[in-house]
Amino acid sequence: MTQALYPISTVSEMTGVNTVTLRAWERRYGLIEPSRSEGGRRLYSDADIERIHTVLEMMAEGMTISGAAEVLRRAVMADETADSPQGPWPGYQAEMVEAIGNFDDLHLEQTYTQVMSLYPVELINERLLMPLLHTLGERWASGEGSVAEEHFFSVFMRNKLGARFHHRNQHNNGPSMVAACLPGESHEFGLLLFSLMAHTQGYRVVLLGANLPLEELPKVVERTQSEGVILSGSIEVDCSRLYNSLRNLVTQVSVPVFIGGATADNCRDVIENTGCIAAGRDLKYGLNIINQHMG
Repeated sequence: MTQALYPISTVSEMTGVNTVTLRAWERRYGLIEPSRSEGGRRLYSDADIERIHTVLEMMAEGMTISGAAEVLRRAVMADETADSPQGPWPGYQAEMVEAIGNFDDLHLEQTYTQVMSLYPVELINERLLMPLLHTLGERWASGEGSVAEEHFFSVFMRNKLGARFHHRNQHNNGPSMVAACLPGESHEFGLLLFSLMAHTQGYRVVLLGANLPLEELPKVVERTQSEGVILSGSIEVDCSRLYNSLRNLVTQVSVPVFIGGATADNCRDVIENTGCIAAGRDLKYGLNIINQHMG
């Protein structure tokens, strides 16, 4: 599959960074290395765009452009020295688990920034963040970890996504979606990862977080002029009670309603009988389902 490539004018619109600055980041700091067309025009990949957003996040947190360039340079050097047959992912996960277990946001920030500077979001979700979520769950179940660890990481991810949303929502021109957890669902990590992936594909996401009463959604959809709703659930629920809640929601909104997470698999028949769309627990699969229904 041929990867998408974008001219500098399009990248400027997508990121909010003017073309003069993009060229300067390339020449002076080596932050980006776009490929060239036969005519010599700069062409940027999705990975280049993700790197630009990472730089913007670091600058929003007070880092200078030269400091950001140095962080990314060290990240590349560290990645090149990784000698695990599974690549750098086990090392990254171990570092993040250690930082989360110690509630060390500085160490967590450094590792996260390094990874985001090197790899596309889909790969990070698949190889690092989803396995990390599973590891945190196992730590909690065994008594080695705690719910506080997951909450700590969720807050961290919310903060990171906040900066990214701020930049992307100004320039993304895709459909707007309301994203929330089902009532009773306090684990929003999967929803955060979905929102991050949706942003990379141009969606504008109105993120409402955990444990949302469904009766509040119609007003949000109307006021934001959203074109879809995604609800996430991982806890065990009474599928018959879920039917009534979802059916009421579907009758009050005129946009597709998607259900993701373990609940989507456990209550698939009930969900589809309400008129909602079961998007499963795999983020990439779920986003493909949404793309099909929303064009």
